[in-house]
Amino acid sequence: MLSISLGPIALPLGPVLVLVASVLASLVAEAVARRRAGAVPVADTPAQPSAGDGPTRILTPIAAGDAITVAVLLGLLAARLGHLGWNAPAYLESPASMLDIRDGGWNLTAGLVAGLGWLAWQAWRAPALRRPLASGAAAGLLVWGLGVLALQQDRPTGYPAVELARLGDAQPATLAQAARGRPVVVNLWATWCGACRVEMPALAAAQRRHPDIGFLFVNQGESPEKVRAWLARSGLALDEVWLDAGSRLGEAVHSPGLPTTLFLDAQGRQVDSHVGLLSEASLQTRVAALRRASASP
Repeated sequence: MLSISLGPIALPLGPVLVLVASVLASLVAEAVARRRAGAVPVADTPAQPSAGDGPTRILTPIAAGDAITVAVLLGLLAARLGHLGWNAPAYLESPASMLDIRDGGWNLTAGLVAGLGWLAWQAWRAPALRRPLASGAAAGLLVWGLGVLALQQDRPTGYPAVELARLGDAQPATLAQAARGRPVVVNLWATWCGACRVEMPALAAAQRRHPDIGFLFVNQGESPEKVRAWLARSGLALDEVWLDAGSRLGEAVHSPGLPTTLFLDAQGRQVDSHVGLLSEASLQTRVAALRRASASP
C-alpha cells in the first residue's frame, strides 16, 4: 500500500508512519518518566544541586517527551540536508526545489545519526532521562521498522496484471507489454489532478532526456477525448500515453491518490515509488537510482 484516503485527501504512508512512530515514542517516554518521577510538576520540585557547576536537570514527563520530539525534528532536518548534499547537482539546477519537501527526498542514515545523537547527548547530560529516552526511542524505532518492513513486503514483485489501451489507436496491452523489457517510470495521472499537471512538464522533459528508460503515462479513468483535449491545450508532446479506464492500476498498487509514480526495473520489480508531486530534481535522483538498480545483476 502506497497511500491511504481520508475523504478527498490521499496521504502517502511513509510520512504517516513517521508521524505515528514519533507520537508513540513521545508517549512511551513520558509514561516511563511519569512512573519514575511520580509525575511531580516542575514548579513543585526543588532543584537539586549537583557535584558539578550547576543544578541537575529534573526528570519530568514533559522533558522526556520534548526530547523525543526535538530528536525527530532534528532527524528530519538532517535527513533532508543529507539528501540535498548527496544530490546537490540536481537540486542546484532548481534551488527552490530544495524547500519543497513534498518530493520525498530524505537520507535515512543522516536522519538516524542526528536524531539518535541528540537523544544520546540528552541522556548524557541528564542520567535520569536515560531509561525514558531509551524506551521511547526503542518503541518508536520498532513501530517504524515494522511498518517499513510491512510496506516492503507489500511491494509488487512483478508487473501488476492490468490491461491498458494505447491512446493513439486504442491498442490493448498489459503493463508488461507496454514496458517492453525496459526499466520504466509509470506515472498514474488525470487531467483534473492539479499536482499531475504541475509535474507533467518535468516528466515530459525526462522522457526526452532518457531514451533508454520508458516513461508510461497511464491516465486513470478518463475518456480518450478528454485526455486528447487536455494534451492539445497543454502543448506537451508525450509519447506512450495509456488509458486505464477502470483505474485498475491504482487499485493494484494500493494507491488511491494521484499523482502516483512507480519506478520499475526491467523485470517489473518496484525499485521506488512516490505519491504526490515530484520535483524535477527529485525525479532526476530517482531515475538515476532506477538506472543503477537496473544495472545490478
